[in-house]
Amino acid sequence: MPESSYLALLLVGLLGGTHCVVMCGGIVGALSMGSPARASLHLAYNAGRIVSYAAAGAIVGGLGEAGLALSGQLPLRALLYLLANLMLVALGLYLMGLTRALAFTERFGQKLWRHLQPLSRRFLPARTVAQAFPLGLLWGWLPCGLVYSALATALTSASAVHGAGLMLAFGAGTLPNLLLAGLLATRLQEYARKPALRLASGLLILGFGVWGLAGLARLLWPTAR
Repeated sequence: MPESSYLALLLVGLLGGTHCVVMCGGIVGALSMGSPARASLHLAYNAGRIVSYAAAGAIVGGLGEAGLALSGQLPLRALLYLLANLMLVALGLYLMGLTRALAFTERFGQKLWRHLQPLSRRFLPARTVAQAFPLGLLWGWLPCGLVYSALATALTSASAVHGAGLMLAFGAGTLPNLLLAGLLATRLQEYARKPALRLASGLLILGFGVWGLAGLARLLWPTAR
């Protein structure tokens, strides 16, 4: 797996953080409802969330590996790579407010979340790290188009180990925004909703997807010499 893929997902997590803050900022506040905004609790939430991302990355990476073992290597690998970069293009447009193409991924994930959400009640309000960490584990399965876009890239790794590593990189990218969302609450959410910021983030992520598609085109149809 090229090291650039890890850097790309780190940056996708960081740049897509505007979406994270808008979507999850209220959840972060609810998790610590009635508790002081302690950094240790928010670190524990986010550690649990990122562990869940890594687990999901290992699962999809393992599925990709199994798929390659059962079929011809290049055609399926190219298809998975195409899917991952199309998801990045869709995510960029989604963040810019130009399409709702990724809304279906969040509707799909809501079915899973309905089963997991009742488990969170036993930990609320979180006043200790021992309560915050399992809340973060559950939070990591919250339906989110940004996460599913990253998982599409983890799938292309065709490796459980690399899939987990890619999602760890993505989770690390989302960390600054969501830590600040927990500690600054509504002030950061208002900043993240600014159209100019979302447009810039969307354009940069769109650029990642277009660059990846161009690379795939060069691989499949090299220029004749």
